[in-house]
Amino acid sequence: MIRGDFFTAPVERLAAGGAGIVHRNGQIVFVDYTAPGDLISGRIIEVHRTWARGELMEVLEPSEDRRIPVCPLYGTCGGCSLQHLDYPSQLREKEGILRDALSRIGGISCPPVVKIVPSPEYGYRNRVQFHSIPGTNRLGFKARKSGKILPLKDCPVADEGIRQALKKRIPAPPGKRRFTVYSRKGVLLWEGKDGPAEVVLQDRNILMEAGVFFQSNAAVLEKLIPDLRAAASRADPALPIADIYCGVGTFAAFLGERFPRIDMVEADAAALDLARKNVPGSLRRYFPLTDEEWVGEIRRDASAAYGFAVADPPRQGLSPSLRQWLGEEGPPILAYVSCDPATLARDSAALCAGGYCLESAAFYDFYPQTPHVETLAIFVRPEKYMPPLSGDSCDIL
Repeated sequence: MIRGDFFTAPVERLAAGGAGIVHRNGQIVFVDYTAPGDLISGRIIEVHRTWARGELMEVLEPSEDRRIPVCPLYGTCGGCSLQHLDYPSQLREKEGILRDALSRIGGISCPPVVKIVPSPEYGYRNRVQFHSIPGTNRLGFKARKSGKILPLKDCPVADEGIRQALKKRIPAPPGKRRFTVYSRKGVLLWEGKDGPAEVVLQDRNILMEAGVFFQSNAAVLEKLIPDLRAAASRADPALPIADIYCGVGTFAAFLGERFPRIDMVEADAAALDLARKNVPGSLRRYFPLTDEEWVGEIRRDASAAYGFAVADPPRQGLSPSLRQWLGEEGPPILAYVSCDPATLARDSAALCAGGYCLESAAFYDFYPQTPHVETLAIFVRPEKYMPPLSGDSCDIL
């Protein structure tokens, strides 16, 4: 393939990242804003040894999965990239991305994806990061593939409180060029302006701040928490548990009462300070450490025989030292909350090599209109956890 070549081809499926996949001369070409089933014409704009990137020129025959995007900035804004797909197709394609990663990268022959949890299509996003536009009281998002800031009048995926703030042109906090806003059920928090406040999740009040990481789709988070609690309920109640990358202690707040001790690990000091308030008590331990630092400390701790652990890492996944420790000394049941199928798959391969089996993976659609895939993966050690697993969820290619 040569840069500048034109081509006509059908779109087969979506890749991780949301681009459509077409084949030309035996090579994969990724084309943004296409839908499976489209027949398109395109132009090659980037060439690599085994793949290329194409630019969509025209949809010659549209897929039945296509729809008209809701947002007038779609295609220009750097946020959404799947508004041209109807919602059932988004769920199907993202499930396929998860299965493909677990199979191709993780080496798991039959990925046990057992559940797909949908979200409201729009108005779901409680946490949004804005940029202020110098010399104005306007807020904006970064443009697609550009540092330019697009002024916003509205954002259809945002919570209603955030949408109203945009319409009222509420200015950025003083001195803030980039900041986060959180909104839910009458609570509106601006980073750099508002202090901590409580938000309600199910039957709990969770203290958080806009500038500290917190899940952006509370409605779907409330559907994930019962599944996480169900996994933890199978663990030995006589053993302590660990919440790794605990943030403000959201998961620990729903898990801790059943177990004699819960250890919380978080490198962000501000988040861990909130976790101390959300999950107080003498039988809690708080580790202001990175995962690698924590592993070094916990290897020297004779009391660290956990019955259950939950890990909610950033996009880069588990660190090598944490993967190694889990493989060697990890608890009988591990819940892994992942925001990236590729790193989940990489870590799954290492965990399975260390003696775990991937019992189940559930896809929670935290971010409709985007290609992001959030997963709750449950790993168990058959030699430590009874009853034994059934089926072939541990089969490795």
